[in-house]
Amino acid sequence: MAEQLDGVLNTDLPSLRAAWILLALISLISLMGCGTTPPSQSNDLCQLFEEKPKWLKAARRSEDAWGTPIHVQMSIMFQESGFNARARPKRTRILGIIPGSRPSNAYGYPQAKDETWDWYKRETGNRGADRDKFHDAIDFIGWYTQVSQQKLGLSKWDPKAQYLAYHEGHGGYSRGTYQSKTWLINTANVVDSRARGWGAQLKRCGIR
Repeated sequence: MAEQLDGVLNTDLPSLRAAWILLALISLISLMGCGTTPPSQSNDLCQLFEEKPKWLKAARRSEDAWGTPIHVQMSIMFQESGFNARARPKRTRILGIIPGSRPSNAYGYPQAKDETWDWYKRETGNRGADRDKFHDAIDFIGWYTQVSQQKLGLSKWDPKAQYLAYHEGHGGYSRGTYQSKTWLINTANVVDSRARGWGAQLKRCGIR
């Protein structure tokens, strides 16, 4: 009987170990997902930060570092990714059906391109920064708006102008490339309106 029992234990042990490893992996993936899950609602910035207190801490840190108001940074981010950590530009369609390539390598919360993100990491020394981490993404937006002020003289309190420079790049903005893009100007107006509404909300709940 002892030999039979020992045989059963030895046979089941690898399976038991595999089950525990699988369970641990599932738990790890779930925990990772919690950090990148979009907020349940984004109409009220006060409620959003109540749900995501670490986001508020990161946004405040970025505002302190770069001087751009929280509501301006958040409005730019929302317009770019909808607070989706792994957002990418939609693929083009071949013949309207077949998925093609993406129009750019933009990625993450800030929808920053590879080359722009690399520039940010070099300039700030934040070598380990990732575009799908909120604290890095919001710091990037704060840094970029700071550069926009330095290069273009744009106020950090001007969501519309800052968004146009963010979307077109500093060279594009200085050349006025946005002037022929009615859709982009309309989008910048949306960013501006949202930012100002969010700014009023933050005052109401005492965050500003």
